[in-house]
Amino acid sequence: MGELDGKVAVITGGASGIGERSVRLFIEEGARVVIADMQEERGRALAAELGEAAAFARVEVRDEAQVKAAVELAVNRWGRLDCMFNNAGFGGVLGPIAEIPVDEFDMTFDVLVRGVFLGIKHAAPVMKQQASGSIINTGSVAGLLAGYSPHPYAAAKAAVIHLTKSVAMELGEHNVRANAVCPGFIATPLAANTVGRSDALVDRVKPAFSQMQAIPRSGEPDDIAQLACWLAGDRSTFVTGQHFVVDGGVTCGLKWADQPEFQRSYHPIKVYRPE
Repeated sequence: MGELDGKVAVITGGASGIGERSVRLFIEEGARVVIADMQEERGRALAAELGEAAAFARVEVRDEAQVKAAVELAVNRWGRLDCMFNNAGFGGVLGPIAEIPVDEFDMTFDVLVRGVFLGIKHAAPVMKQQASGSIINTGSVAGLLAGYSPHPYAAAKAAVIHLTKSVAMELGEHNVRANAVCPGFIATPLAANTVGRSDALVDRVKPAFSQMQAIPRSGEPDDIAQLACWLAGDRSTFVTGQHFVVDGGVTCGLKWADQPEFQRSYHPIKVYRPE
């Protein structure tokens, strides 16, 4: 018996990275999944590989009609919607604050915040009618700590985390949950700026990422997918309004090797005794 037997999910950004691994894991655990992504060739190939448990919908998450259509595809094909995983994203505009063009700032927020909002908006009525459902939004440690990402990305992810908490307060009375997953340094096409290109390029970021946190390896898409699977299932039905950090310890502070040498060495306590 799988963790997600009988459940139906929509996963945005489902054709690569965290989304692809989540699609595969959800189906392994018994779910049926709509792969919602703008990478049409890759998304269709993944759906064909996974068979009847998967369907593809071309979705650019800034487009309300396309997001709505993905939700409708899940409901029309399988009769319900148990999980909306708003995972699609990109790195957004980079640069000093005074040099960021307004239109590129707006595009960053459109993808990272508007896209999440639209997924919630169109999943909520279905889930309220069912009196059950799990909404999962991809945040980031960049939404919790400054200095780990471009300014707009950090602000957008902070907005996603707080939107998640706010929505959880509305939907809880309908037995619908909303939680955010906050990845740290995860080796994905997004992190390597290789979306739509060879996955082999992702390996280039792994050595650097392995040095960023206490656990000495790069984060992997499966690390996030496993948490998403738990949040989508029935073992987390009393969990809502939370943000879950999956970062190998990044947000805890300096790893041991980077702390001052005197702090890592034993020094006996010297007690002052007046003469």
